[in-house]
Amino acid sequence: MPTLTRAGYHIHYQLTGPERAPLLLLSNSLGADLAMWDDQVPEFSKSFRVLRYDNRGHGASTAPKAPYSLEDVASDAAALIDMTREKATHFCGLSLGGMVGMWLATHRPHLIDKLVLCNTSALLGPRENWETRIDAVRNGGMQAVVNAVIARWFTEPFRANCPNVVGLVEQSFLNVSVEGYVGCCAAIRDMDQRKAIAAIQAVTLVVAGTHDPATPPAMNQEIASSIKGARYAELPTAHLSNIEAASSFNDVVGYFLRA
Repeated sequence: MPTLTRAGYHIHYQLTGPERAPLLLLSNSLGADLAMWDDQVPEFSKSFRVLRYDNRGHGASTAPKAPYSLEDVASDAAALIDMTREKATHFCGLSLGGMVGMWLATHRPHLIDKLVLCNTSALLGPRENWETRIDAVRNGGMQAVVNAVIARWFTEPFRANCPNVVGLVEQSFLNVSVEGYVGCCAAIRDMDQRKAIAAIQAVTLVVAGTHDPATPPAMNQEIASSIKGARYAELPTAHLSNIEAASSFNDVVGYFLRA
């Protein structure tokens, strides 16, 4: 199992695709592991060297002591890019992954070529909601919030028609360490990138879900309007658009990255 060792913890990652192809980094949602990209890797690895990873405390990655800042979380992605010795990468991140992408494109712009920001936000409050979630998970574990999270991640028809897919995602969520989850919650709680993202120069695509209650289209449209020349696309999904509308997601994102 390939891992990148950092200061007191390990980041699990996978590399798929031709070694000489352009690098594409996929960055996960809070509460998900790298398996969330299973529907993308076969398609994207035809043209790209796909690097995906588990956030600290998620999947097979270990967790340093919480809380974390967004810079802390983004530094893991930056270290993975540095590990490949590539000059830059295409970047596609969803939810927390999109927040990481915005931070990198703002603070480490030389690392990012094309940028895809999916179902995300530059500010996600109110702060009190994150405090409540952190307390719930500290006291009751991941089980305390799993039902509410899954309801935000997928539309009701998808949950009814694809229970096996939803079940696998739910199990991945339940396997996340409490320390890693609440640490990343704190990073989102304390984040405000609304002004900073105006400096992003990377060619950018923003993808939203029409029925996403976690990061509604208006939040994604605000990002697109803040980044010069950014393109915007919307899919008929809830939060995990890359799973609920995998084929359409692959078409939209793949076309953008290959153009």
